[in-house]
Amino acid sequence: MDPYGRTRLLGAPGRELSVRYREGAPGRVPLLLCNGIGTGLQLFDPLVEHLDPGRPVIGFDPPGIGGSAARRYRFATLASAVRGVVAELGHERVDVLGLSWGGALAQQYALQNPRHCRRLVLAATGTGSVMVPAAPRTLRHLLDPRRHRDPAHARAIAGEVWGGAARRDPDAAVAALHRGPTVVDPQAYRHQLTALAGWSSLAVLPLIRQRTLILAGDDDPIVPAVNATLMARLLPHARVHRYAGGHLELLTGAAGLAPVIEQFLDAA
Repeated sequence: MDPYGRTRLLGAPGRELSVRYREGAPGRVPLLLCNGIGTGLQLFDPLVEHLDPGRPVIGFDPPGIGGSAARRYRFATLASAVRGVVAELGHERVDVLGLSWGGALAQQYALQNPRHCRRLVLAATGTGSVMVPAAPRTLRHLLDPRRHRDPAHARAIAGEVWGGAARRDPDAAVAALHRGPTVVDPQAYRHQLTALAGWSSLAVLPLIRQRTLILAGDDDPIVPAVNATLMARLLPHARVHRYAGGHLELLTGAAGLAPVIEQFLDAA
């Protein structure tokens, strides 16, 4: 069962994004979801299934992934395009949640749209090209999109790359990344890597004034936990929620983290 409800192509001709959304209850602020690298909007299905069904939700495929048009971009231009999609859906403000690569996009969105972004949730993410990095072996795996196309390969490297529950149950991690028929074009993946390689939020984090929840695992090979501490010190209104798990815990352990997110978004 589709936890969203509707799918549309939105945006300027030739630059459309494939968007799924759940209307939710009237008057509530929607939650905009920003995917990890190489993944389509199905990535967040486990989380959406555990969120309050009255909460409006918006998900989208990044350019070149799933049903979205392929193109080169930087995070600034993609954040502008996503803002246009939100407006086209009729929403003035959103809460924004980003996972990993999508956490960088979420930070850029909040920075560019201070009046249109109410709250920010950053999961398993850092400050981009300037952060405490993963180990070299892990970084080599991240440069190769094969794990998104080849479930057997993803299963073989799951524990080393994603840590946490993936060390004990690699099948669950692979299932989280291969929920839909998303085709990851190598060129689109390179565009995602290029966007991240030339981007860092480290110098501008103090300008992000939204209340922010940082979700950080204690066994995340991609984003070492110290990055959450660094971000929390620089963001004016941030707090860190640390969990026992790895990079994909928001998906494989959604039942435990969804209530944390709900409480943060609904707090006065």
